[in-house]
Amino acid sequence: MDIQKDRHWIEEALKEAAQSGEDVPVGALVVKDGKVIGRGANQRERLNDPSAHAEIQAMRQAAALTGSWRLTDTTVYSTLEPCPMCAEAILQARVARLVFGAWDPLSGAAGSAFNLFVSGRGLPLPEVVGGIGEIPCRELLVDFFKRRRADASSGKT
Repeated sequence: MDIQKDRHWIEEALKEAAQSGEDVPVGALVVKDGKVIGRGANQRERLNDPSAHAEIQAMRQAAALTGSWRLTDTTVYSTLEPCPMCAEAILQARVARLVFGAWDPLSGAAGSAFNLFVSGRGLPLPEVVGGIGEIPCRELLVDFFKRRRADASSGKT
C-alpha cells in the first residue's frame, strides 16, 4: 500500500465528482498498473438511471476498455464509501483493492452501515482502505447538501 499514490488518485476522483452536476458529488476511478482505465461521476439525475453511481460508471468504462467484466488487478478509488449496490458490483468484478475517502454511516457497505466485504461469500475479497482524503471528500458532500437545503428553503429547485 502506498498512501501517497492513494491520496493522488483520491484527488483525481474528487475532480470526477465535480462532473456530477445536480447529483450528489461522488467521483470514482478504476486504476490498473498506474493508469486510469475508468472514470465515473454520479449521473442518476442526468441519465434517469438509479444505477448510475460513480463506481458503476467507472467500472462500466473500465470493462468496455479492457473487453472484460473481470477487473482483476485493479483498484477502485471513490470519494465516498460505496453503497451496497456498488460494493457488490466491486466484488462481482473481482476488483483487487477499494480505496475511498469519506465514510457513509447511512448507507456505506464497507464497514459503516453494512459490510459486504466479509469472508465466506465465495468471491475474492478486495483489500479495503477507507478514510484516504476524508476531509475534502466529506466537505464536498456537506457543502452540496447545505446548498440543496438552502435552495429548498428559498423555493429554488
